[in-house]
Amino acid sequence: MKNSRNSVASKLLKARMLLQHPELAKHVPVTRPFTQSQLLEMLGRYGMVYVKPDSGSQGIGVVRVEKRRSAYRYQSGMNIYTFGTFQGMVQSLKQRIGSKRYLIQKGIHLLRYQGRPFDFRIMIQKSPARRWEPTGTAARLAHPQKAVTNGSQGGTIYAAKDLLKPFAGSDQTAELLRKMNRLARLTAARIGRTYPAMNELGIDIGIDRRLTPWILEVNTRPDPCPFTKLDDKEAIRKIITYAKAYGKRYPLVCNKSKKAPSCVR
Repeated sequence: MKNSRNSVASKLLKARMLLQHPELAKHVPVTRPFTQSQLLEMLGRYGMVYVKPDSGSQGIGVVRVEKRRSAYRYQSGMNIYTFGTFQGMVQSLKQRIGSKRYLIQKGIHLLRYQGRPFDFRIMIQKSPARRWEPTGTAARLAHPQKAVTNGSQGGTIYAAKDLLKPFAGSDQTAELLRKMNRLARLTAARIGRTYPAMNELGIDIGIDRRLTPWILEVNTRPDPCPFTKLDDKEAIRKIITYAKAYGKRYPLVCNKSKKAPSCVR
């Protein structure tokens, strides 16, 4: 049944929608509602997971949880907490979460630059001809002391190719960018079938050490601020133009994210 909403808050709902698509399902990390038993099972299976608010944005409330031999630890913001037992760790985590609905996502070991993980934000919008079209891709490098890459959490914005090339080379970088755009189109088509009133999505894609892309999150109210930090202004111009065609204006107050230095080694 089609829905007239133009935004969806639940990350778990969006993940389940993508998992129903045969090709997209291969690129969506295992995502489950947060419970103590699910956390224990997923840590045993994957060693590292992310615990996220089911609804929310800007990386607020996201916690990286790890099992390391006989110890457990989690990182929230710039703080790391270590525990000798699972029970001690989960008790502390539950106090932090409170009554808010959370989910658990399999942790993806992202590519790193200068020891910091990075991922990619792809903006995809309805064109003036009402077709889904990727309008920009930006790389987001995590703050040196944080586990999340969001610009609003102090991340640094780079041109996507600048961070990918050292790992993939020129030809494979171009291929990976094409593949990410394809995943963005498939994602938009899948969600757009149920929510035809949607005009834009911000899709967060991470690349693991085997150069496999993973859809980490789908944002139905994306902030185009990262694209204002790129030297090439083509993407932000196009994003603004397409948004105007469907009646949207962005405030573009972008103070928290950082612009990449001019030279990347």
